[in-house]
Amino acid sequence: MFDDKVVLITGGTGSFGRKFADYMFRNYKVKKLIIFSRDEFKQHEMSIHLPPSEYPIRYFLGDVRDRERLYRAFNGVDYVVHAAALKHVLAAEYNPFEVVKTNIIGAQNIAEAAIDNGVKKVIALSTDKAVSPVNLYGATKLAMEKIFIAASSYVGAKETRFSVVRYGNVVGSRGSVIPICIDMYRRGIRQLTVTDERMTRFWMTLNESVEFVNNSFYLSTGGEVFVPKIPSMKITDLVKAIADDCTYKIIGARPGEKIHETLISGDESRTAFEYNYNGRELFVLFSQLNFEPTSKCKNCRRLNEEFTYRSDNNTRWLNVAGMRDVLREFL
Repeated sequence: MFDDKVVLITGGTGSFGRKFADYMFRNYKVKKLIIFSRDEFKQHEMSIHLPPSEYPIRYFLGDVRDRERLYRAFNGVDYVVHAAALKHVLAAEYNPFEVVKTNIIGAQNIAEAAIDNGVKKVIALSTDKAVSPVNLYGATKLAMEKIFIAASSYVGAKETRFSVVRYGNVVGSRGSVIPICIDMYRRGIRQLTVTDERMTRFWMTLNESVEFVNNSFYLSTGGEVFVPKIPSMKITDLVKAIADDCTYKIIGARPGEKIHETLISGDESRTAFEYNYNGRELFVLFSQLNFEPTSKCKNCRRLNEEFTYRSDNNTRWLNVAGMRDVLREFL
């Protein structure tokens, strides 16, 4: 799909963007890969690892808030991965206008630029926090999902298609809980902080997230939300996985923090299906605006209308030993 094509990643200097760029060059012969982000220092750091003199890669400074810059960057682009976002939950609570500008207005700018420039497909990255959101970050991601799903209805005679991938915590991603805990441990802190000992979270590796987005491009026909089947883990078990001598203290849930996360709500299950693609199991949620599962998902199994996919009722769990295997590259 990506051979001899132009691919652009917004927020391309983040954890996902860097890994996705490596994946593209390992598996495809892309015509050009564009890294679109607003941090020139991170672009410089990334260019040392992936220099334009050795790879068909270009670094574009720009912000998704800047509609005109997006129109220029999207000229001649075939596929877009939208990973740019303001993601810190507490920062979003204190700076709501800024997060709305990036996560919502930025999403609208991308949709319009993609349609008008004839981009073939756009995949946007979402989060479990977008489901029944209790914080502003989750609410902006829900709005972002709605914008991209509805955008498929605005293309008219053009062929641009929009889909969303929604998944949970990514092991080792910048700013996530695991690097913070590991940093505390390396500084000699053996009592780590846990907000609530009942807390559970969905987990997947960075490599798994990149492969899932790649597969979603092949599956996308427009208007879907793709959700991977991934394991859950108790936060208290995560502490044990860092090291045997680690303990924890309870500090109480922070503003906007859930005890458990949800990837598919009961209300969404009415248009949700199970699907197996190349041996990987996933869920597909179709838009209620244009619900035609028989034509889009012939090999899918419809879910029970009362089905919910939560981190506490998951059938797949990651134990301490399993997480330690995942953490080997970080410890």
